[in-house]
Amino acid sequence: MMPAFVSRGEGHFLHVSDWGEGPPVLFLAGWAMDGRIWGETRLHLNDAGLRTIAYDRNGHGRSTDRASYSYDTLADDLAVVLRSLDLSNVTLVAHSGAGGEAIRYLSRYNDNRIKRLILVGATGPKIIGVGGVTLETMDSLCGELSSNLSGWIDANLELFAPGAPTRVKDWMGLMAMDCSRRALIEFQRTIALCDLSSEAGDLKLPVTIIHGDRDVSAPLESSGRVYAATIPGAELVVYEGVAHGIMVTHASKLADDIRRRVLA
Repeated sequence: MMPAFVSRGEGHFLHVSDWGEGPPVLFLAGWAMDGRIWGETRLHLNDAGLRTIAYDRNGHGRSTDRASYSYDTLADDLAVVLRSLDLSNVTLVAHSGAGGEAIRYLSRYNDNRIKRLILVGATGPKIIGVGGVTLETMDSLCGELSSNLSGWIDANLELFAPGAPTRVKDWMGLMAMDCSRRALIEFQRTIALCDLSSEAGDLKLPVTIIHGDRDVSAPLESSGRVYAATIPGAELVVYEGVAHGIMVTHASKLADDIRRRVLA
């Protein structure tokens, strides 16, 4: 029986959820979200005969809070989960800032556990200096997250998932509020300060990029299309009229796109 928690040493644990049987699909949630955000997408995939795994990042959800939020550390966390569950031929699905975790894992490890990568609304590969984003604007954002997280959430949830029911937005807001505040700020800095261009260009596995053209958190032109131009042989799938929270507003469509690529 798969344990609900995977040890990271020194008393720290990652909460892992493992549903169904079949070819494995492992999900990485974006900044401020935890594994529960993938629930509806995972159920669709389970119905299609796929096994789905999701875990809560360090400092997020039900995992403990270790004082390290670099992509190196988070890639090491992913490696521990893959080894602990003895996973192979995995389709890795990463949303938003988790794209960096996935890419760093693939550049840091060479254990051939990952069969394909699906980036969903992935942030990057470079943020600072793109679209007017500066170190000063990032410092300002982190200051607001520190002192007015609830206000920031209220101002941005509709942009994340336009038209989502109020109860769903409240649930996502609580998910973000439940995170370690330190983890939110430091992971945001990790996302912003990293340049993944070289690592993305070195990827040697099938990569699908799924991106909404109404994404304001990771704009299509400066993120999804850049990844598509950088990653050799990458496939770009654009969802028209869709924002950043694809797994919230278009779970069934996303699941179908994942299923077809896993079972191809």
